[in-house]
Amino acid sequence: NAALAHYSPSNGSSRTLSAREMYLFDTGGQYLDGTTDITRTVHWGEPTPLQKEAYTRVLMGNIDLSRLVFPSNTAGRTVESFARRALWDVGLNYGHGTGHGIGNFLSVHEWPVGFQSNNVPLEAGMFTSIEPGYYQDGEFGIRIEDVALVVQAQTESGEKPFLTFEVVSLVPYDRNLIDLSLLSPEQIGYLNSYYERIRAHVGPELRRQRLEDAYAWLQESTEP
Repeated sequence: NAALAHYSPSNGSSRTLSAREMYLFDTGGQYLDGTTDITRTVHWGEPTPLQKEAYTRVLMGNIDLSRLVFPSNTAGRTVESFARRALWDVGLNYGHGTGHGIGNFLSVHEWPVGFQSNNVPLEAGMFTSIEPGYYQDGEFGIRIEDVALVVQAQTESGEKPFLTFEVVSLVPYDRNLIDLSLLSPEQIGYLNSYYERIRAHVGPELRRQRLEDAYAWLQESTEP
């Protein structure tokens, strides 16, 4: 069902999950201290070569946009293709937006932030999702969505303000679906740094709540 990017379950289309296929879950909630919108795709069995490559290229796009440094007052549309490039390289694409603004106790899809041509330029302090994907009709769907804060970047020149993204979603990606041979050293370095942040922020909270099974899963899922 995840082959449909905006699928809603119904009695007629629901079916039992299987470890022999991909599973996409788009999750979120509104809390006193913030709003979440996080999508992860997993496979509990043996993914096909196409599934693994497609997932890895979606992840590459997510990383490439998340670590991008760009001039202040840049339109989201100008940088959106960084999330698609790894897919475009092999003739793949996705048919939805790359991200949307996220409000606190307002709209989860909040105007006017995002990566479309009619969105406002990106400025420090804005929250947006970053969510490339790939969908094969009738077979499977992949999406990796994080919430990111636009922040000021530290550049070597130190001249005009530049911006970048700080990903605030702290959820590991599925190691079973990553083809490391496709990733650049910079992308692997980004992943390892991200996993260190997850361990530092989420690990102690799981231990505080005595969720030892979840803590063990987190440690395994965030190995370098």
